[in-house]
Amino acid sequence: MKKKSFPLSEVYRLLEPGPVVLVTTARAGRANVMPMSWHTMMEFEPPLVGCVISSRNGSFATLRATGECVINLPTVELAKQVVACGNASGRRVDKFKAFGLTPETAVSVQAPLIAECYASLECKVVDATMVTKYNFFILEVVQAWVEPSRKRPRTIHHQGEGVFMVAGRTIHLPSPITSRAG
Repeated sequence: MKKKSFPLSEVYRLLEPGPVVLVTTARAGRANVMPMSWHTMMEFEPPLVGCVISSRNGSFATLRATGECVINLPTVELAKQVVACGNASGRRVDKFKAFGLTPETAVSVQAPLIAECYASLECKVVDATMVTKYNFFILEVVQAWVEPSRKRPRTIHHQGEGVFMVAGRTIHLPSPITSRAG
């Protein structure tokens, strides 16, 4: 066999599910921003997103208390701000001011959208049964926003230890299922 053993503690680096997002939460008039890459789509309609947020993060307690957040999708142009948000504590730093991010008022939740992100998903917790054991929240997207001028946003994907992959070339392959649905 040409493959070699791989450390179990690094398996996540092989399976990162999607782009790094910036999760915003708000409580008692204070908003916070947290990068997250452990998320997955769980259902089409209503759109459900499962995500893991460490109980050590301030955003965990806020999300658990308020039951709502916004998932903001940054592009590669915001990579430095994404990393900076992940390396600062929202308990001590106003990440919006410190990293040049602009909060925008949401329609359905108290947490703000981030103006610089190309898309924002207003979410409410619909299932918290796995939060205590796994820090796993199931969110329903109740309002979605996208900047129409950005046709092919280049998202960043965390591969661990400060390494990111940038989404690149897009390919289209015919599929009977998507052809019929269109």
